[in-house]
Amino acid sequence: MTTFEVVAEGLGKRYGPTRALDSFDLAVPTGTVYGLLGPNGAGKTTAVRILATLLRFDAGRASVAGYDVLRQPDEVRARIGLTGQYAAVDETLSGRQNLELFGRLFRLGRRAARQRADELLERFGLEDAASRSAGEYSGGMRRRLDLAASLIRTPRVLFLDEPTTGLDPRSRNQVWDLVRALVADGTTVLLTTQYLEEADQLAHRISVIDAGRVVAEGSPDELKAMTGGDRVEVVVRDVAALTRAARIVGPICGAEPEVDPEVRRLSVPVADRVAGLVDVVRALDDAGIAVEDIGLRRATLDEAFLYLTGHRPDEAREPVGVGRKADLA
Repeated sequence: MTTFEVVAEGLGKRYGPTRALDSFDLAVPTGTVYGLLGPNGAGKTTAVRILATLLRFDAGRASVAGYDVLRQPDEVRARIGLTGQYAAVDETLSGRQNLELFGRLFRLGRRAARQRADELLERFGLEDAASRSAGEYSGGMRRRLDLAASLIRTPRVLFLDEPTTGLDPRSRNQVWDLVRALVADGTTVLLTTQYLEEADQLAHRISVIDAGRVVAEGSPDELKAMTGGDRVEVVVRDVAALTRAARIVGPICGAEPEVDPEVRRLSVPVADRVAGLVDVVRALDDAGIAVEDIGLRRATLDEAFLYLTGHRPDEAREPVGVGRKADLA
């Protein structure tokens, strides 16, 4: 039986005339990475701030780790970690001093805070930089330190709000590995991101949010399938043969091909990917149409996102609100 660590039902939040969240629903299974995707201004950060007890909502209900967000906020806070879009570490302190400070704020004794700081520095590969000022850290190192600080008390639920924004690919991969390790140890992660590859790599399930409400939910593969699934793509050698090739390929795949004369390519959705490809190859060969390239391509999460929302993930919803753009991200 599936259990859920984060549940939201009909959440609503307004900023003046703008609805940041509108009947927002969410159910995050225990021990998974759950992705929350949406254009800028769609309500992702608002949802995270509400679930982390940092912002009151106007309608609906929410629970985290089995506790009501509105009525039992202290119980919720004791069981969560939060890493926001920007590192919250003190750049004048060393890495170790930052973690010890967070430990004391979590009411650990001096010795326990020092011990926990050492454990986290080792886990996040920061031992060699432990005595250096955090202001000297690279962006990836600061993000790892920030993530470590959110784990002073091992949380049941970790909220990651665009945790790899601005990181280079190597640093991003390091954060991904750390997230996977946390989930393997039993932590449930709610991840907001604008990097669709990140959601594809990490998330077991994804909710796509637009204009404050969920417009689609499923695994990455299920969301990709909503765009039509697999496609056969053919590049012919002679552009004059493109129209004839489309007339041959269309009936085989059961759909009208999309034709791009500039690159001599046609693309068509196919239900049975292997059989469809074989049949297309044979038919074009029998017709004497020379093919420069042919293959199967699966829809990307980027295509699914664009199909579901009409926006790219870095495009803002309009209007974004009244002077509260950060809250609506």
